[in-house]
Amino acid sequence: MKKTTLFILTFMLTGGMFFAQELALVRENDQFGYIDTSGKFTIKPQFEKAASFSDGLAAAMKNDKWGFIDKSGNFIIEAKYDRVKPFMSGYALVLEEKQWNYIGKNGQVLQTPVKEKYYDFNEDGLAFYSVEKQYGLINTKSEVILTPSYDAIKPFVNGYARVKKSGKWGMIDKTGKIFVPVEYDEIGDYNNNGISVRKNDFFGILLNGKMNTISGADKVWDFPEGEKLTYARKDKLIGFVNNKGEWVIAPTFHKARAFSNGLAPVFNDDDWGFIDETGKEVIPFQYRDAETFAENGLAPVKVKKLWGFIDKSGKMVIPDEYLISAGGLSIFSKDNLKGFYNGFARVRFKKEWGFIDEKGNALGGKWYENAEVFSE
Repeated sequence: MKKTTLFILTFMLTGGMFFAQELALVRENDQFGYIDTSGKFTIKPQFEKAASFSDGLAAAMKNDKWGFIDKSGNFIIEAKYDRVKPFMSGYALVLEEKQWNYIGKNGQVLQTPVKEKYYDFNEDGLAFYSVEKQYGLINTKSEVILTPSYDAIKPFVNGYARVKKSGKWGMIDKTGKIFVPVEYDEIGDYNNNGISVRKNDFFGILLNGKMNTISGADKVWDFPEGEKLTYARKDKLIGFVNNKGEWVIAPTFHKARAFSNGLAPVFNDDDWGFIDETGKEVIPFQYRDAETFAENGLAPVKVKKLWGFIDKSGKMVIPDEYLISAGGLSIFSKDNLKGFYNGFARVRFKKEWGFIDEKGNALGGKWYENAEVFSE
């Protein structure tokens, strides 16, 4: 009995660790492979083209056709498709003989009511589908969650999606039920601290069903996750407001980015610097560009032509000798974060790409023709 329990526990631990392992797609000698967070190749470069892992599988090309590999590099779904999309909630879109279909991880086609354009499933197991330019929702059981009834549905964020009907915007939950009435001229993504909205000529924050109007604002951005302030514009200048619609930091900046770790990068028409939540200058205006602080307390800043990383005191802890971007080589790349994420930053050094740790050391001591962010 003890041996059986020990075996099950060992299997759960090792299996769980393997499944949760993050890998990064890299290109070396014009071939694609994958490294782990120690910088070692777990799948040696061998593919013509490939994409990042998603939902435990990655798309890879063999003989000009796409299939899907596991984290050992083995094709578990035959490379026979002309185009593919990433797996999500157990299903992926594939194109074969001019026909798109959803397939499961066993390669079998999922029969759905979709007759027109196909859309990816999201992490909640929902996908848009359309009938005569009206949009609804289906789930991975092919059940219709929402009959096509909106002119547009935007991707779900934190469990809610923006919807449009007759020129007005509102919001629905994952069951298709109306969460915010369809009566706004503009609406931002859901955030539990408030939703940015516009009604007629007034901008504000929607909180608990009430719109808190921001005096004089002509634009407002969504709240960053976990932050109490967001930025808004008045008379072509940027300031920061709370969810009551109050100006906490007066609009005096020409550009701004979100607060993170208590600091926000702002531009004063000459240089970028950082302010705290009272509007006080904490890190002097001296950079050509600046991004938000990561969870590890480091932020990318541009000095002359290259980027380095500073801490919250403004000390340059990683020299400005890199290029950074919010993308990657994956065919599925979209809106990747700049700077550090889970302990590594994707950067370009001279003409090659790779990852650095919080001390500026290259992961595995190597650089690549290109590299993609880590994913599962």
